[in-house]
Amino acid sequence: MANTREEALQTITDSEEEFTCSSDDDEDLEDESFHLKKQSETTKGPIYNESVALPSGAYHTRAASKRHSFFCTEDNLNQCESDSDQIPAAKRARTLSWKEETDVDQVPQTLRFLPAREPGPKLSDAESHSPMSLFKLFFTESAMENLCHNTNAQAARAIAKGCKYTWTDVSVDELYRYIGLVFYMAVVKMSSIADYWGEDSLFSLPFPATVMSRDRYRTISWNLHMSHPDADEENDRKRGTDQHDRLFRIKPLMDTIRLACKAFYHPRRNLAVKERLVACRANIGMTAYMKAKLTKFKFFVLSDSSNGYTVDFSVYTGNNSFPTDRGLSYDAVMSLLDRKVLGSGYHVYMDDFYTSPKLFTDLFTLKFGACGTYREQRKGFPKSAANSLSRRSSRGSIRWIRDGPLVCVKWMDTQVVSVCSTIHAAYTGERVQRKIKAQHTWKTKSFPCPAPVTAYSQHMGGVDLSDQLLQYYSAQHKTMKWYRKIFLHFLDIAANNAFILHKELHGNMTHDQFMEELIAELCGVSQKAAPKQFSTDHVPIPGAELTSDVRRIATVGRRICVHCKVVHRKKQQTPWKCQACDVHLCLQLNRNCFQEWHKSL
Repeated sequence: MANTREEALQTITDSEEEFTCSSDDDEDLEDESFHLKKQSETTKGPIYNESVALPSGAYHTRAASKRHSFFCTEDNLNQCESDSDQIPAAKRARTLSWKEETDVDQVPQTLRFLPAREPGPKLSDAESHSPMSLFKLFFTESAMENLCHNTNAQAARAIAKGCKYTWTDVSVDELYRYIGLVFYMAVVKMSSIADYWGEDSLFSLPFPATVMSRDRYRTISWNLHMSHPDADEENDRKRGTDQHDRLFRIKPLMDTIRLACKAFYHPRRNLAVKERLVACRANIGMTAYMKAKLTKFKFFVLSDSSNGYTVDFSVYTGNNSFPTDRGLSYDAVMSLLDRKVLGSGYHVYMDDFYTSPKLFTDLFTLKFGACGTYREQRKGFPKSAANSLSRRSSRGSIRWIRDGPLVCVKWMDTQVVSVCSTIHAAYTGERVQRKIKAQHTWKTKSFPCPAPVTAYSQHMGGVDLSDQLLQYYSAQHKTMKWYRKIFLHFLDIAANNAFILHKELHGNMTHDQFMEELIAELCGVSQKAAPKQFSTDHVPIPGAELTSDVRRIATVGRRICVHCKVVHRKKQQTPWKCQACDVHLCLQLNRNCFQEWHKSL
């Protein structure tokens, strides 16, 4: 298995270092350019011809140097006075109007699917892979050694500054046990960390104390460090300059996990891009403000829509997260879609935060199809009201406008749904079922639905599926430092991807069974043998408060013995009960029900 890991890592590293387009790809690109050129000349859709002469002096402006909007607006047509003779008013009106579902849409050119590697897990399905061996693909031995080294250095620094706790250097095996306890707490929820080691409660848990003590767990949590503290100080001195790296404290482990995510699994054709939020109250300039008055770390995530596997991710560090100046949403998507690593012909689905005509056409040039909801007020989208949907439009009504490979579709459901795509035709006959209320009864009715809307609903669930799997057994809990929040999210990504790999390779475990075996292997215990519970609370105590009347001491608080009633079918009364079990039991020389009762526990 070590050879398989090294081969996969070498493959993904080589593909990132060097990639050249084949002659077939060049021919495809020329064919596509010819197709788009021919289509732009012949289509009757709402295309603004870039060869039309600009108004006098327009070439001196910055806007004139940019590409024209993909869809004509009424203002643009009014400005093109020199074109009034070439484009009649009636024709301009038709250009601006939305088409209906009865109008035939030209199917866009289908991109050939040419993945860089065979989609699926890059591990041998003939071998048996345990949950821990798959988890170690992401948290490797070398990464754990580096984590231990930095954690020990941070603890030494803290003790030198006067922290009053005992510390011994953490080892790799102990750190794996620590991670096992973190996952155990993700599966078994308690109100606080201290409750996992409590012994005076009905809900006491014996397992955590058999792995490590409470104080040891807490000291490891306080000092957990992914980068060396001396290097952190050097990076902090550069704050405010271009040399400062906001992700310095998490980058060593983040780079390892990102490389492993791409190395051991190649995604299938349908991908999803979406943001993932990790709650945190830290105010460090990298968090995004939410309406719930909680600042959150924002991850841009690329996932496989078929199973929710996290293919790649990036961390939002502010508006200057990316070097280019085309907008955060544009740069976030482009940073995740690397043709050298993925290949070409992929279909990418995204929500309205990312969708823009510029992004979709650039992706199409790179041989990536795209589909997503869009915001009508965003620049470049059609804003014409001619023949558009209104609040009074009937349910199932469809309007669309096409410009080359780009089609914008509006569909009336309970409200207007706006979707843009370079993959689908506007309407190909799909229908959806909806429940409507008629004459005080609910009935199911079929409505026409645009092809982009149907595909978006089907494939955009990829990231939602990934988030759902993460939330089942999320390792997130309160921490003192922001980078430990992200460390816990790295654990979630590694465990979730390991489960998906195991499911793809073997498929013989449910999610909870996988987590149970992973926890047992990380903690070094047997999954079958549950730890024996030892308690000193099973002692006999009086069943009621003692009375000051000496004559009634033997009779006050007497109740029927549970053991006598269940086993012997007799109603024997006794003043004694068990402190832990809270049941009355006989305690006499010739009838010791207290001892017999606890033998069966």
